[in-house]
Amino acid sequence: MTDPTASRLRGVAAAVGRLAVALALVATMGAGVALASTLTRPEAAPAAGPPPEQIVVEPAPVLPGSAAPLVPEPAQQSAPAGEDPVREWADHVAASADVPSRALISYVNADLAMRQYQPGCRISWAMLAGIGRIESNHGRYGNRVLGDDAVPSSPIIGVPLDGTPGVRAIGDTDGGALDGDPVHDRAVGPMQFIPSTWRKWATDGNGDGIGDPQNLDDAAMAAARYLCSSGRDLTTGAGWWGAVMSYNNSVEYGQKVYAIAESYSAAASRRG
Repeated sequence: MTDPTASRLRGVAAAVGRLAVALALVATMGAGVALASTLTRPEAAPAAGPPPEQIVVEPAPVLPGSAAPLVPEPAQQSAPAGEDPVREWADHVAASADVPSRALISYVNADLAMRQYQPGCRISWAMLAGIGRIESNHGRYGNRVLGDDAVPSSPIIGVPLDGTPGVRAIGDTDGGALDGDPVHDRAVGPMQFIPSTWRKWATDGNGDGIGDPQNLDDAAMAAARYLCSSGRDLTTGAGWWGAVMSYNNSVEYGQKVYAIAESYSAAASRRG
């Protein structure tokens, strides 16, 4: 499914020197959280909402989501042979943080794309990585392996959203196309999108013409767009909390995202 916002992402990479941007980004990645001094730390967060959903995932049939035309070409595809600054950076960080190098590339590509497409948002790769860690352990939930294509070794599908204790009640919105369940919706993919949300924010993050929530390139870019919606500036307290609470209305969840993002940023700072 195409929307005008996603359509404007096409060709952004061709309009800028992506390798130059990547090199500049890699030089400063240690400051990945990039939070303004005004950001309210999690300990002084807004009033708590409902507790985080406990998503237990299991394999299920899944079909690709509708494509939203292209986001910028992934940074790692722009580097000359033998020169891949994003991959080199990701390998360094992966060595000191429990994050697959391929997942880091997905998060960084989303960060880079949003710096060009919506620079006022100032989302960071570390925030996306914090969310990805909580939602699916970067596509590795249940001993899955994140492949070189940024797709888990088997689909990640959440429990039925049937209104049982601790679980929201959401009836089927996609005929089971994404989650294999024609009765209730289930969160899908490494970033755990509900099918109705994916339908709105579906994004092609790797240039294959398909927006697939099981592909972390696509899912990370869609998550970045979602978090940056409503004109948010994620380096402000109001912007950051508005974004993370829209993803999961729980202060505890936000605290975990913040702490994990800080730890990943510190790992990037330590890279040798």
